[in-house]
Amino acid sequence: MPLLLLDLDNTLVDRDAAFRAAVAHFLAEHSLPAADLMWVMSVDAGGYTARHDVAAALTGRYGDVVPTAAIRALLDTGAADRVVLARSSREALGSARADGWTCVIVTNGRTVQQEGKIRNTGLDQLVQGWIVSEDVGHKKPEPEIFRAAAAIAGVPLPGAWVIGDSPHADIAGADALGLRSVWVTDGRPWTQDSYRPTHVAHDAATIHHAIGTPA
Repeated sequence: MPLLLLDLDNTLVDRDAAFRAAVAHFLAEHSLPAADLMWVMSVDAGGYTARHDVAAALTGRYGDVVPTAAIRALLDTGAADRVVLARSSREALGSARADGWTCVIVTNGRTVQQEGKIRNTGLDQLVQGWIVSEDVGHKKPEPEIFRAAAAIAGVPLPGAWVIGDSPHADIAGADALGLRSVWVTDGRPWTQDSYRPTHVAHDAATIHHAIGTPA
């Protein structure tokens, strides 16, 4: 069975929208300026800033008025509690599985947080497995995490497709392994010269780019 390796945050689910909602609630709950929303989102950098660095920044700015536990809760469960799976992505995954693809989520992050998103959205019922970087000790684009995903699925890695929103983590990772890829753009232009995705798509609902190509 051919293998689809799918990114989680801002590919299968809109992690940034969920975190933005959590931050807005956090600011309102603690009577902090609503205008700080953009500052927090900038510090977070779409989840790519290390959690301890985000925590340090928030503590430095709000530590005198916000309990440490509240900051920790925002970073640990804020997005996970609010993230949703779009119907279009749900249907695309169903179509892929119906066509015989093995779908495995490959995500950077902490296990508790990422598995919370997977289970809260019902993705655990729609994919054959998942790999979180904290579990395997390797982050995308390192080849080991993609190999681990293939291993848990029991499917050879050659011939797999990688679908994700990060040029560095997803597309460069696929390129280094000689795998085909779909870059989820969210309206962004491609700026890399040394490698390119096989296909470009606006969102993960366009999994058909991979489905329609023989493995």
